[in-house]
Amino acid sequence: MTTRIAIDCMGGDHGPSVTVPAAIHFLAEHPAAYLVLVGQDEVLRPLLGGKADDPRLRIVHASQVVGMDESPALALRNKKDSSMRVAINLVKAGEADACVSAGNTGALMAISRFVLKMLPGIDRPAICAPLPTVNGHTHMLDLGANVDCGPEHLLQFGIMGAMLVAAMEHKDRPTVGILNIGEEEIKGNEVVKAAAELLRASDLNFIGNVEGDGIYKGDADVIVCDGFVGNVALKTSEGLAQMLASSLRNEFKRNWLTKLAALIAISVLNNFKKRFDHRRYNGAILLGLKGVSVKSHGSADELSFGNAISRAYDAAENRVVERISDRLAQMNAALVAAQENV
Repeated sequence: MTTRIAIDCMGGDHGPSVTVPAAIHFLAEHPAAYLVLVGQDEVLRPLLGGKADDPRLRIVHASQVVGMDESPALALRNKKDSSMRVAINLVKAGEADACVSAGNTGALMAISRFVLKMLPGIDRPAICAPLPTVNGHTHMLDLGANVDCGPEHLLQFGIMGAMLVAAMEHKDRPTVGILNIGEEEIKGNEVVKAAAELLRASDLNFIGNVEGDGIYKGDADVIVCDGFVGNVALKTSEGLAQMLASSLRNEFKRNWLTKLAALIAISVLNNFKKRFDHRRYNGAILLGLKGVSVKSHGSADELSFGNAISRAYDAAENRVVERISDRLAQMNAALVAAQENV
């Protein structure tokens, strides 16, 4: 069965100059994929060149663009023919299995929630993305959608994250941890401690508290936190990685001996850069919706945006939304049965 991805080609800092080449490259590597490029036809078509007649690709015209600094409420109310809104509408209508946008995060969240609606049993959508670890990667959520969360929301994040990893990485019982200031059960604020109790009482493979350094040690397959903490942790990590890379380059340029050392270590340095290149981890899924909506970094280049398309493709292929919905239904049925036996 062909998997169809709708791409908001106008969103992001670079717009079609990045999104269209990334789409063409993605099609070349995924022969079973079908892409719908959404945006201004007169802008997109010339960029496609000879690919404009590819049967696995079509353009859907959208006359408006959501600005990167535009109010999400205004974008939702006034930009009904924006490339972002049209791409999400295609998912709602069943004409696409997922959508991808590098545009305004708040607007994407608001429009996705309004158009696609929430899954039964989920109160709020959460932003989930992979982060590199010493032995692979972990998935963390929420990364910025919800700055204030209750214990029940964190439990729902744990369920959604676990189902995402189970579906996309084929792990039967992925481990789930909650981000905290210590490993001991007595640590943390009241919300985190209450959420840990709910997670512990669930049938998730909950391993307890995970400290900040445990994110990159790979202590858990899924790490749960509220959006305020998650976004600060994410941006701090990205800033640290950029600082280390810059410092390393400067050290190797210091004199002819360090430049020689850089030449000798070039393969090691390239492997290191590739492994921890944030572009390889681009593509955050908005979990909890009745459809797949993926947020790319606004500053994404062609490689980075291509990875976001791949993320959406994999989520659709592995039926992430259906897996989350089925798990919620199972847990609700078990809860009802337990109450009837009381």
